[in-house]
Amino acid sequence: MNQSACLRALLARISIISLHSRRPISMKARSFSSLPSDTAPIVRRLLAVFTGRPFAPGDPELADLAPSLSTKVVESVLRELKSWKIALRFFTWASNQDGFVHNCYTYNAMACMLSRARQNAAMRALAAQAVDSRCKMTPGALGYFIRCLGSVGMVEEANVMFDKVKQSGLCVPNSYSYNCLLEAIAKSDAIGLAEMRLKEMRDLGWDLDKYTLTSVLQIYCNMRKFDMALKVFDEMCDRGWVDPHVCSVLLLSFSKWGDVDKAFELVESMEGRNLRLNEKTFCVLIHGFVRASRLDRALQLFDKLRKSGIPPDIALYDVLIEGLCKNKELEDAFKLYLDMNEHGIVPDVSLLSKLTSYFSEEGELTQLLKEIPKDVDTAAKNLVCNAVLSFYVNNGAVDKAYHLLRGMMGHLPLDDLNVSQLLKTGERFYPDTTSFTIVINGLLKKGETDTALSLLHEMVRIGCKQTVLIYNNLISSLCDSNRLDEATELMQEMKNSRFEPTEFTRNCIYGCLCRREDVLGALNCVKEMRLHGQEPWIKHSTQLMKQLCDSGRVLEACEFLNNMVIEGFLPDIVAYSAALNGLIKIQEVDQAVELFRGLCARGCQPDVIAYNILINGLCKAGRVSEAHDMLNEMVRNGLVPSVVTYNLLIDGWCKTNTVDQAMLCLSRMYEVETKPNVISYTSLIDGLCNARKPDDALTLWNDMLSKGCAPNRITYMALIQGLCKCGRLNEALVYLRQMQEKDMKPDTFVYASLLRALLSDQNLSAALETLKDLVKEGKFPCSQDRNYPILKNAIIQMSQDAVTSSSIRDLVEAGSIPPSIVLDSGIETELNPGSSESPS
Repeated sequence: MNQSACLRALLARISIISLHSRRPISMKARSFSSLPSDTAPIVRRLLAVFTGRPFAPGDPELADLAPSLSTKVVESVLRELKSWKIALRFFTWASNQDGFVHNCYTYNAMACMLSRARQNAAMRALAAQAVDSRCKMTPGALGYFIRCLGSVGMVEEANVMFDKVKQSGLCVPNSYSYNCLLEAIAKSDAIGLAEMRLKEMRDLGWDLDKYTLTSVLQIYCNMRKFDMALKVFDEMCDRGWVDPHVCSVLLLSFSKWGDVDKAFELVESMEGRNLRLNEKTFCVLIHGFVRASRLDRALQLFDKLRKSGIPPDIALYDVLIEGLCKNKELEDAFKLYLDMNEHGIVPDVSLLSKLTSYFSEEGELTQLLKEIPKDVDTAAKNLVCNAVLSFYVNNGAVDKAYHLLRGMMGHLPLDDLNVSQLLKTGERFYPDTTSFTIVINGLLKKGETDTALSLLHEMVRIGCKQTVLIYNNLISSLCDSNRLDEATELMQEMKNSRFEPTEFTRNCIYGCLCRREDVLGALNCVKEMRLHGQEPWIKHSTQLMKQLCDSGRVLEACEFLNNMVIEGFLPDIVAYSAALNGLIKIQEVDQAVELFRGLCARGCQPDVIAYNILINGLCKAGRVSEAHDMLNEMVRNGLVPSVVTYNLLIDGWCKTNTVDQAMLCLSRMYEVETKPNVISYTSLIDGLCNARKPDDALTLWNDMLSKGCAPNRITYMALIQGLCKCGRLNEALVYLRQMQEKDMKPDTFVYASLLRALLSDQNLSAALETLKDLVKEGKFPCSQDRNYPILKNAIIQMSQDAVTSSSIRDLVEAGSIPPSIVLDSGIETELNPGSSESPS
């Protein structure tokens, strides 16, 4: 069976497998005890179908389940699904089943998932569908949907939906519905809209409650109308509605806009009213004050926090210490660090490392270590030693960090005197996991993988706990160095140590196999990942596809795609594009079209690049009409063709001598506001000249210049050669001079075209000047070049003419014309008779 037949069979297998095979991902057992006994199995079956790989819309099981659909079933399935894409697919499928109609609760379940995933376009469509379907809504359900829209900033959509539902009689909003709408509006700066809704509420007889005024307060804060905000705040105080959340709205707005002093004044004012900030507000304000570089106010607020009886956590110390360090107040930062110990808060290694990271000299580090009490416990010693290790690694002294680690284990004398004072003589002390992690990562960044591996083995020897992160970093480094066998052995050692390889671990191995173009090994790795619920990374699969196609192994690339589908992983469009490009390169255009149609049938939406690859292949095969149909298909599918798309078609029409169609393609670019580039114009100018339409080519040239598109070297050469073909020699010479003035160097074929045309026109003087230009540029071709005979004949012809022969002689004697072309032309004796010996 030839390669074409193999490809066709293989592509057919891919299509069949993609449409009918499914191996569902393992699902954790779920409890459906709240559902009726006859409903729970339906929910489980639907979940299994829609989470299967790959999903098959024509699955006969779906047809069996459709009659059993109810709003309770649909709502339950939606709340169990984790992927918004799968949820939307299921929601849409349910919408299309005979006899089933969504209710407000299924709409809200879908809205909840889309808003959490921040899928605004899908949310907008869902809101429109809910209104168009005339779904009845309770005031609470309407409020819930409005809040979902507001949570993703879709204020306008929330407002429109509210009005449409109310006007169509689908719901009679109550105060809760209005409060939800105001809460959504509060995420914008639409004061006019908020005030209109407030008036509407009053006109309908709804009382303005705490939640209403909280949203109004938020809107005034958003617009920095602090006087109005304070007025609302005072009204809420008078009604006894102020709570920590209300205070936070006002305070955090002051902080956000940089009015730190005003925020602090408000804090003190609240103290006078016996209003206490909660811990969250304290923390957010302190973080905001530090970001505003107002450490003075941040520290004052920190003091108030402690006096209020709220114990500060390590995160607050962290932000304050970092702020002081950035402000070069290292002494105060260290005092605050010591303050942690006094309050019984044990600093973690990241905080100590952060403190030391602002020191760049060992002398400063020494001063810091001297301040640490000498009677600290082992845990504190670990923290200190790890901070020193981080200091060395961060400052590029990885060797010092390595030797210090070895010294801590007793393998080497402890050179660091300040650290050695912390470690009492004779005390058994070993570094911890963090110590090894710091040094191993430093060594790996430096490329010292073998030394890092030796430290891992030392960890095992002394009983220090390894981590998944250490194993992963080492395996990644080995794979990057193409040391696959060692990486595989280390992953087995990882398993033996009861650490389960992660998706990252196996993808390191998979990536190395792909770079090696080990198709069988990569497929086995994919199978193993499938068994463990892990996914191969697209970038590795795509790299393998590109490498296989670049090396001519297109059949293996398509086979790999087939096997990926069998294992339940649908490759993305980039991997398919690589296969399409490979098929085009080996001129298997029909197979490329078949593969393209197959992936479309599977629901994989091709992108512009994939379409361009196929259009390029069709144009090269002279099937430009089919390529043009592809362009129309792109537009129907909502894709915007790029300038590359149009350029491919323009070039294809020109190459098939259908330049009128190419010009229509240019007109279409203007219509859709796709700006033609120099490649577009170059192809058309060349095509017009080949079609013997030099005037149109020159008109297009001027149009290109008027639109600010500068011709490049290729454009000039295309025009010059085209004018020569059309017998417009004087104009061709004008553009040659323009080209030379712009320091653009014409290729040999341009000179050859000019010489042939000029000699054919008996314009030997101009031909001689062109030859001199060629001599000056040193563009003489070798004897195998197709332009060589043209130059040879030109030199012969000019050497035989009385007007130009002397100039040719001068060029030969000056050595400007290569000896090879002189000898091959048979003119040396004629021009230089004295240089040849007479026969005896």
